[in-house]
Amino acid sequence: MHDEARGRLYTLASRGYPESGIGSEIPIGAGVIGICARERTPIRIGYMSSEYAYGRTVRDGITADGQGDALETAIPLPGLPNAASQMAVPITAAGRLLGVIYVESVADLHFGYDEEDALVAFATQLALTILHHQQAEELVDEPAVTEEPALLPAGPSITVRRFAANESIFLDDDYLIKGVAGAILWVLLTDFVQRRRTGFTNKGLRVDPRIRLPGVSDNLEARLVLLQRRLEERDAGIRLSKAGRGRFTLTVERPLEMVEN
Repeated sequence: MHDEARGRLYTLASRGYPESGIGSEIPIGAGVIGICARERTPIRIGYMSSEYAYGRTVRDGITADGQGDALETAIPLPGLPNAASQMAVPITAAGRLLGVIYVESVADLHFGYDEEDALVAFATQLALTILHHQQAEELVDEPAVTEEPALLPAGPSITVRRFAANESIFLDDDYLIKGVAGAILWVLLTDFVQRRRTGFTNKGLRVDPRIRLPGVSDNLEARLVLLQRRLEERDAGIRLSKAGRGRFTLTVERPLEMVEN
């Protein structure tokens, strides 16, 4: 998915890799995915090419160019170490870049014109679906939510550490997420600790000045999905669950110690 405010893409989902890589990032213009996003055009490579390889090759090249901070080193980008065939297709709608679909194979010439046409058609439908979903979320009238304050959890505490410079969040000194998704999590957990609040709405997040969403193309729903999946992977006793259209619930199973740097 495209993070327009920060000029990069982040992994929202993957399939076929030993590690999901959810939350990993790559700058616009780096590798097949980044170039596809920059040019907004499909790219198809049939043979192994070090110029477009991912993993350590691309990361070392970006670091050598002085862009080391543009990569999230804590979450490895998913990729086959011996990928020969690669194809990336942009997801665009209404003049906006929403993201990129990327596929790869260890076989030479694995993707042809037919596969490219099929992926382009799928990306077009996916873009329209994402755009419609975002607009529907903005228009829905959310009912007033009344809830009893949550009971305070027991057991060993989780130290939640925030670094305000890039909104990075660590759980017990292990990196979790950063950027807008990190700002969202900090606000949710702060409200839980201070007000024992567990119910939230998308509209409420959009107008919350503490989060500072980047504007109309904020991709809030995608960021919430990203955050939900990262929390599921960590399995640290913090979860987000959808509670209805435009609403979700925060579950905290252990006491929280909030530390801000």
